[in-house]
Amino acid sequence: MAENFQVDKKGVRQAFDRAAKSYDAAAALQREINNRMMERLQYIKHDPKTILDLGSGTGYGTRALRTEYSKAHIVALDLALGMLMSARVQTPWWKRNLPLLQSRLDNYVCGDADRLPLKTSSVDMIWSNVTLQWCNDLNVTFAELHRVLAPEGLLMFSTFGPDTLKELRQAFSGLDGHTHVNRFTDMHDIGDVMMHAGFSAPVMDMEYITLTYLDLMSLLKEIKAMGAHNVTMGRRHGMMGKSEWAKLQSIYEQFRREGRLPATFEVVYGHAWVNQKNLKTSDGSQIIQMHIQRKKGAL
Repeated sequence: MAENFQVDKKGVRQAFDRAAKSYDAAAALQREINNRMMERLQYIKHDPKTILDLGSGTGYGTRALRTEYSKAHIVALDLALGMLMSARVQTPWWKRNLPLLQSRLDNYVCGDADRLPLKTSSVDMIWSNVTLQWCNDLNVTFAELHRVLAPEGLLMFSTFGPDTLKELRQAFSGLDGHTHVNRFTDMHDIGDVMMHAGFSAPVMDMEYITLTYLDLMSLLKEIKAMGAHNVTMGRRHGMMGKSEWAKLQSIYEQFRREGRLPATFEVVYGHAWVNQKNLKTSDGSQIIQMHIQRKKGAL
């Protein structure tokens, strides 16, 4: 059963390649989460020379990092070539064609988070906005992130937790024997994986963000436009029948409030360091994680 929830990486790449042109119009949630990550960054003292934007997409986070760290060299890495091409064309043509500026331009790299095409200890900061949920084994992923970070390097990320799309998951449950919603990792388990990978002083927190829609089709179309639809190994490959679709809509209608259908997203934030001394309490106990749960209203 567990293998049914494994992410098909080829499917992920194809989905985001297809969604490259529609992504920006649909990705309001991703931009909002990126903005909230940037707010958290203001409380962290760090001056990186090289930054990896892991899962850079169409470049919204890369541009925010460029504003924050004007002197840093940024590597924008994504699994989908289409996303990188979309991001690159947003760089002014005159910057792309002036030789004297080539050393200051960001690099665009097509690659997998689990097999980063980067040297060991080669970056000072990794920034990753809602990307890690596409990785099948976070032990492998965080070990790789730890490998490429230099001493005193910072990892800062966001991802989705288990309550994400809980309404959709519940509506699909019992409909058939296929997986319809991706599986997401609990915040506490992510913290444990980070410690096992060797990260120091990890800090974790979580919040709920609820989006609302007029109907179920609007929700599913937006998920597809973002490239974030179901790519699990156990997914259904054929079309859903009319009776099944009607049943799915009927179940989801039970969640309607004030004329709108909700879609819950559990957003997990985390940051940690490489080779930084672990924080301790006055009695010598090690501080491993900080959990702050905040509920937000609909965007």
